[in-house]
Amino acid sequence: MKKATRETQLRKISEEIEACVQCREGKLGRAVAGEGSAYAEIAFIGEAPGKEEAKVGRPFIGRSGKFLRSMIREIGLEEKEVFITSPVKYLPRRGTPTRADITHGRGHLFQQLAVVDPKIIVLMGKIASRAVLDREVSVSQEHGEIIKEGDKAYLITFHPAAAMRFPKIRKEFTDDFRKLKGLLTKKKPR
Repeated sequence: MKKATRETQLRKISEEIEACVQCREGKLGRAVAGEGSAYAEIAFIGEAPGKEEAKVGRPFIGRSGKFLRSMIREIGLEEKEVFITSPVKYLPRRGTPTRADITHGRGHLFQQLAVVDPKIIVLMGKIASRAVLDREVSVSQEHGEIIKEGDKAYLITFHPAAAMRFPKIRKEFTDDFRKLKGLLTKKKPR
C-alpha cells in the first residue's frame, strides 16, 4: 500500500469521527482521533481525551501525555514513529466513558488499527483493554502480560495518569515499558 494511501485512509476516518453524531453525544470539546505514523510498528491505546486534548484535538498532550511521551522516548522511539489514540474520541461530559461509548468507539479504533497495522499494541488501562480485547481486564493483575494473537502482540499496562499518581504503579508501568523495549528489540523494522 502506498504511503499516501494509508495517510489518506486515516484522514478519512478522522473526518468520519468529526462528523459522527454518536461519538459527540454526551461529550465536550474537539474530536481527538489520534496521531502518529500510518506505518507505526507500535500503537498506544488510552481511554478518552482529557480537557487539554479536547481543547487542541491531539491525544496525550496533558500531564499524563507528557509522561507517556517521555517513556516512549526512553525506550528508544520517536513520537512520530508510533500511533497514539483511544477508543473514545471525545471528552466524556461525566468523566469516565460509558460501556456504550466504548462499544461505539471500538468501530473507529479498529478501522484505524486496520490501516496502521501495528505489530505491537499497548493497552493502557482498563478502558483500552476492554475496548480492544472485548473483555473485563484487571490491569493490576494482568499488567505486563503479552498476549499474542496472529501477527500481533498486545501488552497490558496501566494508564499513564495512574502511574503518575501512585509510586507503586509508576514502578510497574516503568517495568512494563522495559518489557516493551525487549519486545521491540526482537522485532525488526518493516
